[in-house]
Amino acid sequence: MRNISTLRTAPDFTAYLNSLSISLPFAEKMLSGKDSPLAKTHTLHGRTIGNSFAILPMEGFDGTTDGHPTDLTRRRWQRFGTSGAKLIWLEATAVCPDGRGNPNQLMLLDSTVDDIARMREGLVKAHQERFGRSDDLMVGLQLTHSGRLAKPHDHKRREPKIVYHHPGIDGMFKVNPDDPVMTDGEISRLEEDFVKAGARAKKAGFDFVDIKHCHGYFGHELLSAFDRPGRYGGSFENRTRFLRNVVSGMRTEVPEMELAVRLSAFDFVPFQRGADGRGEPVPFAGASYRYAFGGDGTGLGIDLTEPLAFLDLMNKLDIKLLSFSAGAAYNGHILRPSIVSSADSYQPPEDPLVGVARLTSVAAELKQKRPDMLHVGTAYSYLQQWLPNVAQAIMSEGKIDFIGLGRMALCYPDIVADIIEGNPLKSQFICRSCNDCVTSLRFGLVSGCYSRDDFYRKSPGYEQLKQFKSKK
Repeated sequence: MRNISTLRTAPDFTAYLNSLSISLPFAEKMLSGKDSPLAKTHTLHGRTIGNSFAILPMEGFDGTTDGHPTDLTRRRWQRFGTSGAKLIWLEATAVCPDGRGNPNQLMLLDSTVDDIARMREGLVKAHQERFGRSDDLMVGLQLTHSGRLAKPHDHKRREPKIVYHHPGIDGMFKVNPDDPVMTDGEISRLEEDFVKAGARAKKAGFDFVDIKHCHGYFGHELLSAFDRPGRYGGSFENRTRFLRNVVSGMRTEVPEMELAVRLSAFDFVPFQRGADGRGEPVPFAGASYRYAFGGDGTGLGIDLTEPLAFLDLMNKLDIKLLSFSAGAAYNGHILRPSIVSSADSYQPPEDPLVGVARLTSVAAELKQKRPDMLHVGTAYSYLQQWLPNVAQAIMSEGKIDFIGLGRMALCYPDIVADIIEGNPLKSQFICRSCNDCVTSLRFGLVSGCYSRDDFYRKSPGYEQLKQFKSKK
Protein backbone atom coordinates (compact mmCIF):
# COMPACT_ATOMS: atom_id res chain seq x y z
CA MET A 1 0.00 0.00 0.00
CA ARG A 2 1.14 3.52 -0.75
CA ASN A 3 0.18 6.52 1.31
CA ILE A 4 -1.70 8.99 -0.86
CA SER A 5 0.56 11.81 0.32
CA THR A 6 3.34 10.20 -1.75
CA LEU A 7 1.26 10.40 -4.95
CA ARG A 8 2.36 13.91 -5.81
CA THR A 9 0.99 14.32 -9.34
CA ALA A 10 -2.33 13.53 -10.97
CA PRO A 11 -0.69 10.90 -13.24
CA ASP A 12 0.82 9.28 -10.11
CA PHE A 13 -2.62 9.11 -8.52
CA THR A 14 -4.45 7.74 -11.55
CA ALA A 15 -1.66 5.25 -12.28
CA TYR A 16 -1.92 3.93 -8.74
CA LEU A 17 -5.68 3.56 -9.11
CA ASN A 18 -5.06 1.56 -12.28
CA SER A 19 -2.56 -0.67 -10.48
CA LEU A 20 -5.33 -1.52 -8.00
CA SER A 21 -7.80 -2.17 -10.84
CA ILE A 22 -10.21 0.43 -9.50
CA SER A 23 -11.44 3.73 -10.84
CA LEU A 24 -12.58 7.01 -9.35
CA PRO A 25 -13.86 10.03 -11.24
CA PHE A 26 -11.12 12.66 -11.43
CA ALA A 27 -11.20 16.30 -12.55
CA GLU A 28 -7.89 17.52 -13.97
CA LYS A 29 -8.91 21.18 -13.85
CA MET A 30 -10.47 22.58 -10.70
CA LEU A 31 -13.21 25.17 -11.02
CA SER A 32 -14.07 27.77 -8.40
CA GLY A 33 -16.81 30.16 -7.41
CA LYS A 34 -20.15 29.81 -9.14
CA ASP A 35 -18.52 27.76 -11.90
CA SER A 36 -17.69 24.95 -9.47
CA PRO A 37 -20.08 21.98 -9.41
CA LEU A 38 -19.37 21.94 -5.69
CA ALA A 39 -21.07 25.34 -5.36
CA LYS A 40 -24.34 23.91 -6.67
CA THR A 41 -27.33 24.71 -4.46
CA HIS A 42 -30.08 22.27 -3.52
CA THR A 43 -33.70 22.60 -2.47
CA LEU A 44 -35.31 20.50 0.25
CA HIS A 45 -39.04 21.05 0.72
CA GLY A 46 -38.69 24.66 -0.40
CA ARG A 47 -35.55 25.33 1.66
CA THR A 48 -32.35 26.30 -0.17
CA ILE A 49 -29.05 24.69 0.84
CA GLY A 50 -26.28 26.92 -0.43
CA ASN A 51 -23.67 24.49 -1.76
CA SER A 52 -22.82 20.80 -2.09
CA PHE A 53 -20.65 20.24 0.98
CA ALA A 54 -21.83 18.62 4.20
CA ILE A 55 -20.18 18.14 7.57
CA LEU A 56 -20.83 14.57 8.75
CA PRO A 57 -21.82 13.70 12.34
CA MET A 58 -18.87 12.92 14.63
CA GLU A 59 -18.99 12.38 18.38
CA GLY A 60 -16.53 14.38 20.42
CA PHE A 61 -16.53 12.51 23.75
CA ASP A 62 -16.24 16.02 25.18
CA GLY A 63 -19.55 16.69 26.89
CA THR A 64 -20.21 16.60 30.62
CA THR A 65 -21.32 13.45 32.38
CA ASP A 66 -24.86 14.82 32.56
CA GLY A 67 -25.01 15.44 28.81
CA HIS A 68 -24.23 19.15 28.53
CA PRO A 69 -21.73 20.60 26.03
CA THR A 70 -18.38 22.03 27.10
CA ASP A 71 -16.06 24.67 25.65
CA LEU A 72 -14.47 21.90 23.55
CA THR A 73 -17.85 21.05 22.03
CA ARG A 74 -18.58 24.71 21.35
CA ARG A 75 -15.19 25.19 19.66
CA ARG A 76 -15.78 22.22 17.39
CA TRP A 77 -19.27 23.33 16.39
CA GLN A 78 -18.13 26.90 15.70
CA ARG A 79 -15.35 25.60 13.45
CA PHE A 80 -17.94 23.62 11.52
CA GLY A 81 -19.94 26.84 11.25
CA THR A 82 -17.03 28.69 9.65
CA SER A 83 -16.14 25.80 7.35
CA GLY A 84 -18.28 27.01 4.47
CA ALA A 85 -20.36 23.82 4.28
CA LYS A 86 -24.03 24.66 3.93
CA LEU A 87 -25.32 21.35 5.29
CA ILE A 88 -24.07 20.69 8.80
CA TRP A 89 -25.04 17.31 10.23
CA LEU A 90 -24.12 17.42 13.89
CA GLU A 91 -23.05 14.66 16.15
CA ALA A 92 -24.75 11.63 17.64
CA THR A 93 -26.73 12.87 20.64
CA ALA A 94 -28.34 10.36 22.96
CA VAL A 95 -32.09 10.48 23.47
CA CYS A 96 -31.88 8.90 26.93
CA PRO A 97 -29.15 8.23 29.54
CA ASP A 98 -28.77 4.48 28.93
CA GLY A 99 -28.32 5.10 25.20
CA ARG A 100 -24.99 6.91 25.44
CA GLY A 101 -22.02 5.42 23.63
CA ASN A 102 -19.68 7.03 26.17
CA PRO A 103 -20.17 8.81 29.49
CA ASN A 104 -19.35 12.17 27.91
CA GLN A 105 -21.75 11.97 24.99
CA LEU A 106 -24.23 14.80 24.55
CA MET A 107 -27.82 14.08 25.57
CA LEU A 108 -30.87 15.95 24.34
CA LEU A 109 -32.96 16.19 27.50
CA ASP A 110 -35.13 18.88 29.07
CA SER A 111 -32.14 19.74 31.25
CA THR A 112 -29.70 20.17 28.34
CA VAL A 113 -31.81 21.58 25.52
CA ASP A 114 -31.14 25.26 26.32
CA ASP A 115 -27.35 24.78 26.36
CA ILE A 116 -27.48 22.87 23.08
CA ALA A 117 -29.69 25.58 21.58
CA ARG A 118 -27.14 28.25 22.50
CA MET A 119 -24.38 26.18 20.96
CA ARG A 120 -26.34 25.87 17.70
CA GLU A 121 -26.90 29.63 17.75
CA GLY A 122 -23.14 30.12 18.13
CA LEU A 123 -22.51 27.95 15.09
CA VAL A 124 -24.98 29.90 12.96
CA LYS A 125 -23.59 33.23 14.18
CA ALA A 126 -20.04 32.15 13.31
CA HIS A 127 -21.22 31.15 9.83
CA GLN A 128 -23.06 34.44 9.36
CA GLU A 129 -20.02 36.47 10.38
CA ARG A 130 -17.69 34.53 8.05
CA PHE A 131 -19.91 34.34 4.96
CA GLY A 132 -22.37 37.21 5.34
CA ARG A 133 -25.51 35.07 5.31
CA SER A 134 -27.00 32.01 6.97
CA ASP A 135 -30.42 31.78 5.32
CA ASP A 136 -29.00 29.07 3.03
CA LEU A 137 -27.45 27.11 5.91
CA MET A 138 -29.16 23.93 7.12
CA VAL A 139 -28.18 22.51 10.52
CA GLY A 140 -29.35 19.17 11.88
CA LEU A 141 -28.69 16.87 14.80
CA GLN A 142 -28.28 13.09 14.84
CA LEU A 143 -30.45 11.35 17.44
CA THR A 144 -29.16 8.03 18.70
CA HIS A 145 -29.36 5.14 21.08
CA SER A 146 -26.09 3.22 21.11
CA GLY A 147 -27.67 -0.18 21.69
CA ARG A 148 -25.01 -2.88 21.65
CA LEU A 149 -22.30 -0.19 21.78
CA ALA A 150 -23.61 1.57 24.90
CA LYS A 151 -21.11 2.71 27.56
CA PRO A 152 -23.17 5.22 29.52
CA HIS A 153 -21.20 5.24 32.78
CA ASP A 154 -17.59 4.22 32.18
CA HIS A 155 -15.36 4.37 29.11
CA LYS A 156 -14.10 0.87 29.90
CA ARG A 157 -17.38 -0.83 30.79
CA ARG A 158 -19.90 -1.85 28.17
CA GLU A 159 -23.57 -1.91 29.12
CA PRO A 160 -25.05 -3.23 25.88
CA LYS A 161 -28.72 -3.11 24.99
CA ILE A 162 -29.05 -5.76 22.31
CA VAL A 163 -31.78 -6.40 19.77
CA TYR A 164 -30.76 -10.05 19.26
CA HIS A 165 -27.91 -12.38 20.05
CA HIS A 166 -25.23 -12.23 17.36
CA PRO A 167 -22.86 -15.23 17.52
CA GLY A 168 -20.10 -13.37 15.71
CA ILE A 169 -19.90 -10.28 17.89
CA ASP A 170 -21.54 -11.03 21.25
CA GLY A 171 -18.13 -11.92 22.64
CA MET A 172 -16.53 -8.75 21.30
CA PHE A 173 -19.06 -6.63 23.17
CA LYS A 174 -19.10 -8.58 26.44
CA VAL A 175 -22.57 -10.02 25.83
CA ASN A 176 -23.24 -13.29 27.63
CA PRO A 177 -25.41 -16.01 26.08
CA ASP A 178 -28.09 -15.57 28.74
CA ASP A 179 -28.17 -11.74 28.64
CA PRO A 180 -31.68 -10.50 27.83
CA VAL A 181 -32.55 -8.79 24.55
CA MET A 182 -34.61 -5.62 24.48
CA THR A 183 -38.29 -6.41 24.69
CA ASP A 184 -40.86 -5.07 22.26
CA GLY A 185 -42.12 -2.90 25.10
CA GLU A 186 -38.66 -1.44 25.70
CA ILE A 187 -38.31 -0.63 22.00
CA SER A 188 -41.74 1.00 22.02
CA ARG A 189 -40.69 3.20 24.96
CA LEU A 190 -37.49 4.08 23.13
CA GLU A 191 -39.60 5.29 20.21
CA GLU A 192 -41.22 7.73 22.63
CA ASP A 193 -37.75 8.94 23.71
CA PHE A 194 -36.85 9.65 20.08
CA VAL A 195 -40.09 11.59 19.53
CA LYS A 196 -39.50 13.66 22.67
CA ALA A 197 -35.95 14.37 21.54
CA GLY A 198 -37.25 15.47 18.13
CA ALA A 199 -39.51 17.99 19.86
CA ARG A 200 -36.56 19.25 21.93
CA ALA A 201 -34.46 19.57 18.78
CA LYS A 202 -37.13 21.78 17.27
CA LYS A 203 -37.15 23.89 20.44
CA ALA A 204 -33.36 24.18 20.13
CA GLY A 205 -33.74 25.55 16.60
CA PHE A 206 -32.43 22.67 14.51
CA ASP A 207 -33.65 22.40 10.93
CA PHE A 208 -33.71 18.60 10.89
CA VAL A 209 -33.04 15.52 12.97
CA ASP A 210 -31.44 12.27 11.84
CA ILE A 211 -33.02 9.03 13.03
CA LYS A 212 -29.74 7.12 13.11
CA HIS A 213 -29.53 3.73 11.35
CA CYS A 214 -25.80 3.14 10.90
CA HIS A 215 -22.56 1.62 12.21
CA GLY A 216 -23.96 -1.08 14.47
CA TYR A 217 -25.93 1.22 16.77
CA PHE A 218 -29.52 0.44 17.78
CA GLY A 219 -31.37 1.44 14.60
CA HIS A 220 -28.86 -0.30 12.35
CA GLU A 221 -28.80 -3.51 14.39
CA LEU A 222 -32.58 -3.63 14.23
CA LEU A 223 -32.40 -3.77 10.42
CA SER A 224 -30.53 -7.09 10.62
CA ALA A 225 -32.84 -8.68 13.24
CA PHE A 226 -33.96 -11.35 10.77
CA ASP A 227 -34.33 -14.02 13.46
CA ARG A 228 -35.87 -11.85 16.17
CA PRO A 229 -39.45 -12.84 17.07
CA GLY A 230 -42.22 -10.34 17.68
CA ARG A 231 -43.19 -6.98 16.21
CA TYR A 232 -39.63 -5.75 15.51
CA GLY A 233 -38.00 -8.75 13.90
CA GLY A 234 -38.20 -11.08 10.94
CA SER A 235 -39.92 -9.35 8.04
CA PHE A 236 -38.76 -6.10 6.47
CA GLU A 237 -41.98 -4.51 7.67
CA ASN A 238 -41.23 -5.49 11.27
CA ARG A 239 -37.57 -4.49 11.14
CA THR A 240 -38.53 -1.00 9.93
CA ARG A 241 -41.42 -0.58 12.37
CA PHE A 242 -39.21 1.49 14.69
CA LEU A 243 -38.52 4.04 11.94
CA ARG A 244 -42.17 4.24 10.93
CA ASN A 245 -43.36 4.70 14.50
CA VAL A 246 -40.79 7.38 15.31
CA VAL A 247 -41.62 9.26 12.13
CA SER A 248 -45.34 9.04 12.88
CA GLY A 249 -44.78 10.41 16.36
CA MET A 250 -42.58 13.25 15.16
CA ARG A 251 -45.04 14.20 12.43
CA THR A 252 -47.67 14.56 15.16
CA GLU A 253 -45.51 16.41 17.70
CA VAL A 254 -43.34 18.56 15.40
CA PRO A 255 -44.83 18.35 11.89
CA GLU A 256 -42.62 21.17 10.62
CA MET A 257 -39.37 19.38 11.56
CA GLU A 258 -37.38 18.02 8.59
CA LEU A 259 -36.34 14.38 9.02
CA ALA A 260 -33.28 12.53 7.73
CA VAL A 261 -31.54 9.17 8.07
CA ARG A 262 -27.86 8.24 8.15
CA LEU A 263 -27.87 4.66 6.88
CA SER A 264 -25.32 1.89 6.71
CA ALA A 265 -26.58 0.59 3.39
CA PHE A 266 -24.52 -2.60 3.54
CA ASP A 267 -22.48 -4.55 6.03
CA PHE A 268 -20.01 -7.42 6.07
CA VAL A 269 -19.05 -10.05 8.62
CA PRO A 270 -17.05 -8.82 11.62
CA PHE A 271 -13.31 -8.60 11.11
CA GLN A 272 -10.64 -9.46 13.66
CA ARG A 273 -6.87 -9.08 13.90
CA GLY A 274 -5.08 -11.92 12.11
CA ALA A 275 -1.66 -13.38 12.85
CA ASP A 276 0.01 -10.71 10.71
CA GLY A 277 -1.99 -7.90 12.31
CA ARG A 278 -4.26 -7.42 9.32
CA GLY A 279 -8.00 -7.82 9.50
CA GLU A 280 -9.55 -11.12 8.55
CA PRO A 281 -13.20 -12.17 8.48
CA VAL A 282 -14.56 -13.90 11.55
CA PRO A 283 -15.75 -17.40 10.52
CA PHE A 284 -19.47 -18.03 10.73
CA ALA A 285 -21.54 -21.18 10.92
CA GLY A 286 -23.98 -22.27 8.25
CA ALA A 287 -24.21 -21.75 4.51
CA SER A 288 -25.30 -18.12 4.71
CA TYR A 289 -24.36 -15.13 6.85
CA ARG A 290 -27.68 -13.82 8.20
CA TYR A 291 -26.68 -10.72 10.14
CA ALA A 292 -25.79 -8.15 7.50
CA PHE A 293 -28.36 -5.65 6.27
CA GLY A 294 -27.53 -5.11 2.60
CA GLY A 295 -25.38 -8.25 2.51
CA ASP A 296 -25.61 -11.04 -0.06
CA GLY A 297 -25.27 -13.94 2.40
CA THR A 298 -21.58 -14.57 1.74
CA GLY A 299 -20.52 -12.16 4.46
CA LEU A 300 -18.35 -10.22 2.03
CA GLY A 301 -20.74 -9.12 -0.69
CA ILE A 302 -23.49 -6.58 -1.29
CA ASP A 303 -27.15 -6.95 -2.18
CA LEU A 304 -28.98 -3.62 -2.37
CA THR A 305 -32.49 -5.07 -2.57
CA GLU A 306 -33.42 -4.21 1.01
CA PRO A 307 -31.48 -0.92 1.17
CA LEU A 308 -33.41 0.24 -1.90
CA ALA A 309 -36.63 -0.86 -0.23
CA PHE A 310 -35.56 1.20 2.78
CA LEU A 311 -35.09 4.25 0.54
CA ASP A 312 -38.54 3.60 -0.92
CA LEU A 313 -39.91 3.61 2.63
CA MET A 314 -38.11 6.89 3.32
CA ASN A 315 -39.75 8.35 0.23
CA LYS A 316 -43.15 7.08 1.36
CA LEU A 317 -42.54 8.77 4.73
CA ASP A 318 -41.47 11.95 2.90
CA ILE A 319 -37.90 11.74 4.21
CA LYS A 320 -35.77 13.12 1.39
CA LEU A 321 -32.37 13.54 3.04
CA LEU A 322 -30.07 10.49 3.20
CA SER A 323 -26.53 10.31 4.54
CA PHE A 324 -24.98 7.18 3.05
CA SER A 325 -22.52 5.05 4.97
CA ALA A 326 -21.72 1.37 5.46
CA GLY A 327 -20.38 -1.15 7.92
CA ALA A 328 -20.23 -1.15 11.70
CA ALA A 329 -17.78 -0.58 14.52
CA TYR A 330 -16.48 -4.15 14.24
CA ASN A 331 -15.34 -3.69 10.61
CA GLY A 332 -13.89 -0.19 10.62
CA HIS A 333 -12.07 -0.49 7.30
CA ILE A 334 -15.45 -0.71 5.57
CA LEU A 335 -16.85 2.55 6.92
CA ARG A 336 -13.62 4.50 7.46
CA PRO A 337 -10.89 3.68 4.91
CA SER A 338 -7.46 4.41 6.39
CA ILE A 339 -3.93 3.18 5.86
CA VAL A 340 -3.39 3.16 9.64
CA SER A 341 -5.97 1.64 11.97
CA SER A 342 -6.87 2.84 15.42
CA ALA A 343 -4.46 1.51 18.03
CA ASP A 344 -6.81 -1.19 19.34
CA SER A 345 -7.89 -2.56 15.97
CA TYR A 346 -6.60 -4.56 13.02
CA GLN A 347 -4.60 -3.18 10.12
CA PRO A 348 -6.58 -2.75 6.89
CA PRO A 349 -6.88 -5.96 4.85
CA GLU A 350 -7.11 -4.03 1.58
CA ASP A 351 -5.76 -0.81 0.14
CA PRO A 352 -8.02 1.90 1.56
CA LEU A 353 -8.62 3.26 -1.94
CA VAL A 354 -10.47 0.02 -2.66
CA GLY A 355 -12.79 0.92 0.20
CA VAL A 356 -13.20 4.47 -1.09
CA ALA A 357 -14.09 3.16 -4.54
CA ARG A 358 -16.58 0.69 -3.04
CA LEU A 359 -18.34 3.39 -1.03
CA THR A 360 -18.46 5.96 -3.83
CA SER A 361 -19.69 3.32 -6.30
CA VAL A 362 -22.53 2.09 -4.07
CA ALA A 363 -23.51 5.68 -3.22
CA ALA A 364 -23.66 6.46 -6.94
CA GLU A 365 -25.84 3.40 -7.57
CA LEU A 366 -28.29 4.42 -4.86
CA LYS A 367 -28.37 7.96 -6.24
CA GLN A 368 -28.96 6.67 -9.76
CA LYS A 369 -31.78 4.35 -8.72
CA ARG A 370 -33.47 6.77 -6.30
CA PRO A 371 -32.74 10.20 -7.79
CA ASP A 372 -35.63 11.98 -6.06
CA MET A 373 -33.72 12.14 -2.76
CA LEU A 374 -30.77 14.24 -1.63
CA HIS A 375 -27.81 11.91 -1.13
CA VAL A 376 -24.80 12.74 1.07
CA GLY A 377 -21.69 10.70 0.27
CA THR A 378 -18.79 9.61 2.46
CA ALA A 379 -15.15 8.36 2.50
CA TYR A 380 -13.63 11.41 0.81
CA SER A 381 -11.20 12.38 3.60
CA TYR A 382 -8.84 9.52 2.76
CA LEU A 383 -8.26 11.11 -0.67
CA GLN A 384 -6.24 13.85 1.06
CA GLN A 385 -4.84 16.34 -1.47
CA TRP A 386 -6.85 14.74 -4.27
CA LEU A 387 -10.17 15.17 -2.48
CA PRO A 388 -11.13 18.30 -4.49
CA ASN A 389 -10.45 16.64 -7.86
CA VAL A 390 -12.45 13.51 -7.09
CA ALA A 391 -15.25 15.45 -5.40
CA GLN A 392 -15.68 17.84 -8.34
CA ALA A 393 -15.76 14.96 -10.82
CA ILE A 394 -18.29 12.99 -8.78
CA MET A 395 -20.53 16.06 -8.59
CA SER A 396 -20.09 16.84 -12.30
CA GLU A 397 -21.19 13.33 -13.20
CA GLY A 398 -24.26 13.55 -10.95
CA LYS A 399 -23.16 10.63 -8.77
CA ILE A 400 -23.92 12.33 -5.46
CA ASP A 401 -25.59 15.50 -4.18
CA PHE A 402 -23.32 16.38 -1.25
CA ILE A 403 -19.68 15.70 -0.47
CA GLY A 404 -19.71 14.69 3.19
CA LEU A 405 -16.61 15.46 5.25
CA GLY A 406 -15.81 13.72 8.52
CA ARG A 407 -12.21 13.52 9.78
CA MET A 408 -11.07 16.22 7.37
CA ALA A 409 -13.46 18.67 9.03
CA LEU A 410 -11.75 18.16 12.39
CA CYS A 411 -8.31 19.28 11.27
CA TYR A 412 -9.14 21.42 8.22
CA PRO A 413 -12.75 22.67 8.28
CA ASP A 414 -11.76 25.59 6.03
CA ILE A 415 -11.04 23.16 3.20
CA VAL A 416 -14.63 23.71 2.05
CA ALA A 417 -14.20 27.47 1.65
CA ASP A 418 -10.73 27.04 0.13
CA ILE A 419 -12.01 24.63 -2.54
CA ILE A 420 -15.01 26.72 -3.52
CA GLU A 421 -13.03 29.98 -3.44
CA GLY A 422 -10.22 28.47 -5.51
CA ASN A 423 -7.53 28.84 -2.84
CA PRO A 424 -4.54 26.47 -2.72
CA LEU A 425 -4.98 23.75 -0.13
CA LYS A 426 -3.03 24.22 3.11
CA SER A 427 -1.03 21.00 3.24
CA GLN A 428 -0.23 21.37 6.94
CA PHE A 429 -3.91 20.90 7.79
CA ILE A 430 -4.83 18.09 5.39
CA CYS A 431 -6.01 14.95 7.18
CA ARG A 432 -3.48 12.14 6.64
CA SER A 433 -5.79 9.43 8.04
CA CYS A 434 -3.55 8.64 11.00
CA ASN A 435 -6.71 7.68 12.91
CA ASP A 436 -5.63 9.35 16.15
CA CYS A 437 -9.05 11.00 16.24
CA VAL A 438 -10.52 7.49 16.57
CA THR A 439 -7.76 6.07 18.76
CA SER A 440 -8.28 8.89 21.27
CA LEU A 441 -11.90 7.79 21.69
CA ARG A 442 -10.87 4.19 22.28
CA PHE A 443 -8.87 5.32 25.31
CA GLY A 444 -11.58 7.62 26.67
CA LEU A 445 -9.97 10.88 25.55
CA VAL A 446 -11.82 13.68 23.83
CA SER A 447 -11.77 13.41 20.06
CA GLY A 448 -9.85 15.89 17.99
CA CYS A 449 -7.00 16.03 15.52
CA TYR A 450 -3.91 15.49 17.64
CA SER A 451 -1.57 15.58 14.66
CA ARG A 452 -2.76 18.64 12.68
CA ASP A 453 -4.62 20.89 15.11
CA ASP A 454 -2.27 22.75 17.48
CA PHE A 455 -5.10 23.13 19.97
CA TYR A 456 -5.14 19.38 20.60
CA ARG A 457 -1.44 18.78 19.99
CA LYS A 458 -0.65 21.18 22.85
CA SER A 459 -3.24 19.66 25.16
CA PRO A 460 -2.53 17.16 27.99
CA GLY A 461 -4.44 14.60 25.97
CA TYR A 462 -1.66 14.53 23.36
CA GLU A 463 0.87 13.12 25.84
CA GLN A 464 -1.70 10.67 27.17
CA LEU A 465 -2.44 9.49 23.65
CA LYS A 466 1.27 8.93 22.95
CA GLN A 467 1.58 6.89 26.14
CA PHE A 468 -1.47 4.77 25.31
CA LYS A 469 -0.22 4.09 21.79
CA SER A 470 3.28 3.16 22.97
CA LYS A 471 1.80 0.37 25.11
CA LYS A 472 -0.08 -1.21 22.22
